[in-house]
Amino acid sequence: MGMTDLSGRVESLDLKGERLDHKACEALEEIFKRVQFKMVDLEQTNLDEDGASALFDMIEYYESATHLNISFNKHIGTRGWQAAAHMMRKTNCLQYLDARNTPLLDHSAPFVARALRISSSLTVLHLENSSLSGRPLMLLATALKMNIVLKELYLADNRLNNLQDSAQLGNVLKFNSCIQILDLRNNHIMDSGLAYICEGLKEQRQGLVTLVLWNNQLTHTGMVYMSMCLPHTQTLETLNLGHNAIGNEGVRHLKNGLIGNRSVLRLGLASAKLTCEGAVAVAEFVAESPRLLRLDLRENEIKTGGLMALSLALRVNQSLLRLDLDREPKKETVKSFIETQKALLTEIQNGCRRNFVLVKEKEERLQQSASMVEIACPASEDPDPNPEDSVTAAEGSVTAPEDSITAPEDSITAMEDSTSSPEKQEDGEITTATDPQRDESDSDTEEEEDQVERRENKPTSSQPQGTPGQVAVSSPGRGHKVFLVTRVENPNATEGVRGEGPETRGVRMLPKGIRALTNGLEADLVQATHCCDGKAGSDSHVTLSETELEALLQDASREPDPSLNFVSL
Repeated sequence: MGMTDLSGRVESLDLKGERLDHKACEALEEIFKRVQFKMVDLEQTNLDEDGASALFDMIEYYESATHLNISFNKHIGTRGWQAAAHMMRKTNCLQYLDARNTPLLDHSAPFVARALRISSSLTVLHLENSSLSGRPLMLLATALKMNIVLKELYLADNRLNNLQDSAQLGNVLKFNSCIQILDLRNNHIMDSGLAYICEGLKEQRQGLVTLVLWNNQLTHTGMVYMSMCLPHTQTLETLNLGHNAIGNEGVRHLKNGLIGNRSVLRLGLASAKLTCEGAVAVAEFVAESPRLLRLDLRENEIKTGGLMALSLALRVNQSLLRLDLDREPKKETVKSFIETQKALLTEIQNGCRRNFVLVKEKEERLQQSASMVEIACPASEDPDPNPEDSVTAAEGSVTAPEDSITAPEDSITAMEDSTSSPEKQEDGEITTATDPQRDESDSDTEEEEDQVERRENKPTSSQPQGTPGQVAVSSPGRGHKVFLVTRVENPNATEGVRGEGPETRGVRMLPKGIRALTNGLEADLVQATHCCDGKAGSDSHVTLSETELEALLQDASREPDPSLNFVSL
């Protein structure tokens, strides 16, 4: 084995199948002094008490492993387990201990139980086929009631019985809310033992995610207890009841509990003695479930009727991604039904594929929505000194689109925060809507800017300083420009009205000295002026005619014409 980088933990030290006597174990200290490993595999190395205790002391002292496999070592003995328990208790790095097929007998169990009571790092413990039934399990269960670190516990093939052992496991579930995986396959729990486990499962408000009861001699009677506890479980996601003689009646009981459950995502019913009648009950649950992801119905006698029910359920269900069924059709008395079974199996498979595509599309939409939220950011906007005038001017305008006067809430907040100073926009423009020296809005084109400059530079302009009708309105378009909505109320406040021209917006200029009237009668004023004096260019005569005619026209225009309220962009 060649190792070049010794700065961190090396992936593994694999000694599986090697014969390690006491002298070989002592020699391994030279390696543990210099190198730390993630995985140390001592499976089937024929460890005895002396060699095992020496190795465990080294691993504890040098913190040599995070994962340790001591499976298939039947001669560790009491001193070996005592050293292993000391290692579990003292080391801060050991997270995974695999002791499959390594007997943990009455004299050794107290040491391991004491270590589990105060263990600070061990999260996964494999004790399959370790002869735990009876007193060893009682000691372990008592310790696990106080353990708050262990996440996964594997107790398969320990011949756990339906009385004392099951009662101890039920107590563990009542008091321990940290264990997430409990594997009890290939034991003798039976229906009476399942009642204890279900009592503990009812108390679980958080914790257990996976419960494996594969091959535990359960029947339809036990499914009554399971059906009663399922509506109370809030975290159980995987329930494996395979290789139990549940039957059609048991599935009918189980269906009621599953419909009331809101957490189960994976359900195992392989080799559960089901026929078409049981498949119909399962199909009723599938049609009702909005969250079931996987269902295992292999090794059951489900024929055409059951497959048809499952196919119909999948037309309604949109969550099931995998439905495991036997590949070969079941024998039927009518030969044509075999082809029907094949077609139904294909339809069920296509239904699962459709759900998979739907889930993928939903995930993509969620990702796109999240990315759009991240991209969107509030831009700094100029203040809106008078929102009410802005809304009024917008309602009176037929040229301003609605989206140009509807600012998001974050833009409004930004405008309120920047009332006292001008803001530099993203496109390089600077708007000073609150500046009393500014009497026109920012223009979008150079031609409009030139028009503004010409109007500002005219010596005869009668525009008052700081028109109170100007309102800043943010636009959600590119560059986040700010437009000034001008509300014309003063008949002396403008020099022209909006026309039809596409380039210059058709601004019609009035003769020098003629002021705009509120109801658009300035044209009559010009005509009357020409009639009174042929010299239209004479300033003095125009002034006299204007004074006389304006008084008459003002009387005719008592009500202001709303058509003069316009939006200047």
